[in-house]
Amino acid sequence: MKFQFVSFVMFVVVAAAAASPYTSPSFNVLDYGAVGNGKNDETRAFMDAWKDTCSEVHDNPTLLIPKGKTFMLQPMWFQGPCNSATIYIKIEGTIIAPNNIKAWKWPNNIDRLTWIRFIEISGLVVYGGGLIDGKGASWWDCYSNTKCESENPTALHFHACENLILRQLTHINSPRNHISLNACHGSHISELHIIAPNESPNTDGIDIAESSNIIIENSKIETGDDCIAINHGSSSIDIVGIFCGPGHGISVGSLGRNGAQESVEKIYVRNCTFNGTTNGARIKTWIGGQGYARKVTFEDIIVIEANNPVIIDQEYNPYDSVYAVKVSDVTFRNIRGTSISKHAIQLHCDEALSCTNIILEGINITSSIGEEVHASCKNVNGICTSCIPYVPCLFQE
Repeated sequence: MKFQFVSFVMFVVVAAAAASPYTSPSFNVLDYGAVGNGKNDETRAFMDAWKDTCSEVHDNPTLLIPKGKTFMLQPMWFQGPCNSATIYIKIEGTIIAPNNIKAWKWPNNIDRLTWIRFIEISGLVVYGGGLIDGKGASWWDCYSNTKCESENPTALHFHACENLILRQLTHINSPRNHISLNACHGSHISELHIIAPNESPNTDGIDIAESSNIIIENSKIETGDDCIAINHGSSSIDIVGIFCGPGHGISVGSLGRNGAQESVEKIYVRNCTFNGTTNGARIKTWIGGQGYARKVTFEDIIVIEANNPVIIDQEYNPYDSVYAVKVSDVTFRNIRGTSISKHAIQLHCDEALSCTNIILEGINITSSIGEEVHASCKNVNGICTSCIPYVPCLFQE
């Protein structure tokens, strides 16, 4: 009888839950006048749908961009804060930018540095399996011909979005950076596919600044610049399972441009592959800058025909100065594969400041074109264990 009573109670609870009339509210942009033909300007419909989504008092509202439709958007902001602790943007369809530079219409209250900006939205979840197309070709041509009236815009910019989740999206052909995070803490980015031509200028995959406790994992990034760039004010960044290439690798920096004091620390990059990239695991700082890059680890990395597989450049764009960004406590561990250039390892540091506690362990990089590879270094203090090629300036264990 006791078992029957428990079973009856469970049945009542499950039945009551199934009969409950409440479901998380959903706001479909089609219900706000969007057409989804890839031609109409759908910005107003998206802004109206977002206003209702953000102001919804019930938990977990969703802004829905439906499958099978293409929506053209002019530059716009998704502004927070919102009422719900968690808010969803489900992109099942396709979002595109205007086809060419002349077709872009900039509102008076929006700077010209971003196409779509998300501001002060805590608990934001952007997902859905859809496509975002920045239509960057005309911007790249303009940049190459130095005829642009303004700087090429970033496609998606997230500012002060605490506990952001970004996953299961394809993002192509941004005019500049595809995704930028600024002042975002506790973010989780996964299952992205970012694509732009190898020759497209400044099309970083993901740029991070002034942010902490970030996880980026299980994504494929093919761009014309850094697959991921970690910039000033960033700390506790974990990057796992990234396939990068083409592109410029995963970079800490650049730091210290125009004499700035900038810092990055606690960066952990592991289980990543660099295929045909200009660089692999890189730290780059400007002469004349101040600050530090420290506690950085690149581990379990595969390089395939990379041009500069392992590189610290403390003299990025060098000029005479008594200042430099301090680089210390850096580990390159279990990095293996092939280099298309002779210079598999480059550790070039400032004469006055030097790089300290640089550790290389289990490095095995050979030539992909049958030539002998080398390591070059200067002003570096550290240890090398089981390194191919031999690193002459480090203590050998």
